Order: sequence, then structure tokens, then C-alpha cells
Amino acid sequence: MIDQGQLQEPPEGGPLYRIIVLTLVALVIGLAVAFAAIAFVDAVSWLNHTLFISPRARVQIEDSPWLLSAATLLVPAVGGLLVGLMLTRFSTEKRPLGPADVVQAVQLRGRPPKTRDGLLTTGAAVVSLGFGASVGQYGPMVYLGAMFGQAATRLRLRVRNLPAIAIACGVAAAISTAFNAPIAGLVFAHEVVLRHYSMQAFAPTTVASASGYVIANVVFDRPALFLVGFEGVEHGYEFLLFAGLGLLAAAVAVIYMRLILGATALAARSPIAPALRPAAAGLALGLTALWLPDVLGIGKEALRFATIEGAFTAGELVLVVTAKILLTALCLGFGFAGGVFSPALLIGVLFGALFWTLLAGSGLVATSGIAVYAVCGMMAVTSPVIGAPLTTILIVFELTRSYDLTIAAMVAVVFSNLIAYRVFGRSLFDVQLARRGVDLSAGRDQARLDSVPVAAYATRDFPKARLETTTGEALGQLQASKWGEVFVVDTEGIFRGTLSGRERLSDPAAMVTTVLRPPGIVLDEKTSVWKAMRLLEGFVGDAVPIVDSRSKQLTAVVTEAAIISAYLEIVHDLRREENRAL
Repeated sequence: MIDQGQLQEPPEGGPLYRIIVLTLVALVIGLAVAFAAIAFVDAVSWLNHTLFISPRARVQIEDSPWLLSAATLLVPAVGGLLVGLMLTRFSTEKRPLGPADVVQAVQLRGRPPKTRDGLLTTGAAVVSLGFGASVGQYGPMVYLGAMFGQAATRLRLRVRNLPAIAIACGVAAAISTAFNAPIAGLVFAHEVVLRHYSMQAFAPTTVASASGYVIANVVFDRPALFLVGFEGVEHGYEFLLFAGLGLLAAAVAVIYMRLILGATALAARSPIAPALRPAAAGLALGLTALWLPDVLGIGKEALRFATIEGAFTAGELVLVVTAKILLTALCLGFGFAGGVFSPALLIGVLFGALFWTLLAGSGLVATSGIAVYAVCGMMAVTSPVIGAPLTTILIVFELTRSYDLTIAAMVAVVFSNLIAYRVFGRSLFDVQLARRGVDLSAGRDQARLDSVPVAAYATRDFPKARLETTTGEALGQLQASKWGEVFVVDTEGIFRGTLSGRERLSDPAAMVTTVLRPPGIVLDEKTSVWKAMRLLEGFVGDAVPIVDSRSKQLTAVVTEAAIISAYLEIVHDLRREENRAL
């Protein structure tokens, strides 16, 4: 049986009450997440500087090559050891949490992981990023925002669908703060987390996203992720080049995502103890960084330099892109806490710069400069990874305020997503969830229906007889009830079949085994409403038996009407969520 509280909506107040409550909740969440996100970023930056991970700090100790080499080699390994111990010793999940867990909690209306596990993930992400791991900061910030949203639902504010809305508010504020992009934060919350647009959710997420932007951009005046000067696309044929770049970027994104999944599977088969796996990845990262320091950390400096002509040669770009893909997959697969967004941005911008460098070096066509290709590559690689093409397009527009650059990026993003969706799936998060048994590829309806056990709608009050019972006794028991058939079990309670009240019996003293109808459809405690509906085709009878999947003992039965009612209730609830106004 499942928690019925997940299926029932709380009583709620009137429209004015909902407007006031949702606005205040969104405002508080937006402000809290903004301050927390800024603190997160500043903590990572301080660690990077203190531990000689950032390029500026590394320049200061260039005169001490042994110190620089020791820091490069040992700091990521020590950070990995700390992360491994934090997650394996103190987390009940034994792994870092991320956006996939947020999507699962919202789409299936389940309870998210414990707050303690979320705080441990946040701390582990600060250590991972601060000690130079090749992971991203935006995934942990998304989960941090979701934690603040989940905390608001404990107040029992009598607003329907509050958990999903509050989590979306936290996510929107986190993205808005991180990128100084409130529109992108709003769209990301709907595109990736909620996966629908309704006024009830749209209004509060807008408030939360705007609050995050005000704190980051007005109060603290946070710098933009990067600054790009672009005069416009000079040649019409370049849009074909942007489309071609998008197709190639799709291949890069698919390789990146498959390597992350492959590294995760490799880590699970590895003889290295779980607590030591991040340290092993950190050691490999440190060894590589001795010759290629650009692979350390988030790589903001490399991202900014990639839009400048001549900053990297073609060979350097190939080397850094390859190393960043491999090391990010290794770090994430072997247990470092972090996201996939930031590395995808760096990989994409470097790949776009590489595309332009090879194109310009060929001398075949004139171009509008490296900046537009770098930005197109950045978004064309990132959007399939996170499954948010609209968000990535809006990030370009809000960061650059360039309409021409946004249109160019839009072309690359569209073609990239067309290929990556067919070859890999909607996003890395969706594929990760599918491997956990949560398939969102067929839409929200099927995912929700497939998450609710049909046992929640079953009954234990039904006529039951044993094999040694006579047919007369069984039918007598049946006549005393409102049922049309009796369910027969053996001495161990294992279901053996049914006896219909419509049977014409020549010998009431005969055993029920002589007229027993063998089992047809049999469900268990794990069977979902979706699967039960599919199994009902051609079913004839009063109810479907539910047996224990291990012992095969009959535990309950569920009527056809109850299954259909459950199906309609869940689907109606989804439509109400998607179309509800404030």
C-alpha cells in the first residue's frame, strides 16, 4: 500500500488567499535561494584561491614549481577523499543528489530525499568544486533551490500542488541568480522540472526568479558569466554553418552523456571502495592538470578566453575538449558531487571555437568572427544535456542582449536537439531516471500512472475459500457476500484460482478443485495503475487478485471499476494541475 497522502489534495483557501500565500512563499524562497546560491559560489571561489586551483592563485606561486605541482596533484585527490567519506559515511543515499532527483520528486509527487542528504550533497559539492574537481556548480545549486522549496511545504499552507510549485520557485531562483537571467530561470523551472505551464505555477516562479535576479544583479552586482562583443551576422550563408555546428555539437553532447553513464557503470564494477573512488578520480585529474591546468575546476577563465580570437590554437582546443569530456565523466561517475551544466558550457564553447578556427583556417568562406560560433557551440552542446532548448536560448539573450547572436544560437540549438533527442533521449536527467525505472519519455501521464501501485485501491474484504472446501460451502459463503466469485487459496495462502457464482453444480459435496477456474490475470504489490489498465484488456470477472511477489500469497483484490477510477482520478488531477489558475 502507498501513502494515501500522496494521492489526496489538501483543503485549500479561496483565490485571494492563494494569491497572497503563493506570492509570499515565492518571494521568501527567491530571496533565501539567492543568498544561499551566492554564498555557495563565494565559498567555492575562496577554496579555489586558497588551494591554488584558480589561475590567478596559481600565477602567484609560479616561482615555487614544487608547491604548484604538489597542489595540482594532491588537492583534487584530497578533495575526493573528503567527498567520498562524507557521502558514504553520513548520507543515507550514499551518492550525491542532483536535478534528476528534483524532477523525480515533482513528477511523481514523491517525497524527495532527506534534508540531511541534501545538505551533505551541497557540502560535498562545495568541496568537490573548491578542490578543483571537473564538475559543474549549477546542478548542486538547482538542488539547493529545491531544498528551500521543499522546506516551505512543511508549513501546511492549504494550497493545492504547493510542493511542486515551491520546488519550482527554488529552482527558478537558483538559475536566475547563477546566470543573472530571470527569464531563463523561469523557463527552466517549467521546461525541466514542472514540464507544463499553468498560471498557478507561472506567477509564483516569476516572483521567485525576479527576486533572485534582484539580489544577484542589483544588490550584489554579480558579474556576468561572460561578455561578448558582436556586431551581427555578416553573411546569410552562415546560418547553414550554425546548423552544421549544431549537428556536430549533438554528437559531442551524446558522447559526453554516454561517457558519464559509462563511467558510473564502470565505478560500480570497480574493485575500488566507494569511499575511495572520488579520490582515485581526483588523482587522475591532478596528474592530467600537471600538463593541462585548464581541466581543473569550472573553467570560467577558459570559457571567457574561448571567445577571443587567437587565445587557443586548434590543437590546444582539441586537447582541452577531449580531456574535459573524459575527466568530467570520470569525476561524476566515480562519485564527486557536482553538475553537468558548467562542464557542458565549457566543452561547447571550446568546440564552437574549434569549429571556427578550422573554418577560418581553411580560408574557404568569410565569417562573422569567433564569438558567434563559440556561443552557438556552447548552447548546442549544453541544451541536449539538460533537455532545455528554450532555457539555453534565453540565457544567450539575457547574457548578451544581442538579438542576432540569439537567433544564431537558436539555429544551432534546434538542430542539435533534433539529433541528440533521437540518438540519446530528451536529456541526461531523463536517461538517468529511466535507468532507475522512472520513464518520462512517454509523458507525464504515463509516468505518474506508472508510479502509483494499484494496491492503493485494493480491498482486503473479499470472499476467500481453501482448496479443501466443498463447492457447496464455497458458494454458500459467496451468497452471503455481494461478490460474484470466490477466491481460492491452498493451505499456505497461495492463490490457486476462482469459483464463479454462476457455476451450475451437480454435486455440492465435491471439492472446489473440480470446478476451479485457473488464475488468469494476477497482480502484485508493485503493479502500477498503468500496467493494470493494460492487463485489463479482455478480462472477465469481479476483481483481479493481488499476491505477494515473494510468497505468492493472496493479500487483496482490486475491482475493474476501482482500477478505472484510479486511472481517471490521476489523469484528472494532472489536467487540473496543468490548467489551474490562481
